[in-house]
Amino acid sequence: MATPSKRSPRLHVDGAVLGFKRGLRNQCNHVSLIKIKGVDAKADAEFYFGKKVAFITKATTADKYGNKFRVNWGKVCRAHGSNGVVRCRFSRNLPPQAIGGKVRVMLYPSRV
Repeated sequence: MATPSKRSPRLHVDGAVLGFKRGLRNQCNHVSLIKIKGVDAKADAEFYFGKKVAFITKATTADKYGNKFRVNWGKVCRAHGSNGVVRCRFSRNLPPQAIGGKVRVMLYPSRV
C-alpha cells in the first residue's frame, strides 16, 4: 500500500516566453507567444485555451502582506502556428526582459 503524500497536487504546467506576436516590421506587445512544455501540436494546445498564465517576478521590497513576489496574470487566447505555441494576453504587457523566461500555465479554469 502506498503512503499518502502530504503535498498538494501541482496545478500548473511550465512554459517559456518566446517573444511577442509580430510581423516583419511591426510587433504587437499586447500578445505574447508561449511554448508550453509537452505541447507539440495545435490539437494539444486546444486544451489550454482559456487557461490562466502567471508570470512571476521577485521584487526587492515586500508588499503590505510581506510578500516579495509579483505576479502578472494572463490568459491563453489561441494557437500560434501548428507546433503547439500559444498566444497569451496579460493584464500588463510583459517586459522585454521576460523573453526566454518561465511562466506557469495553470490548469484552471476548467472547460470540461
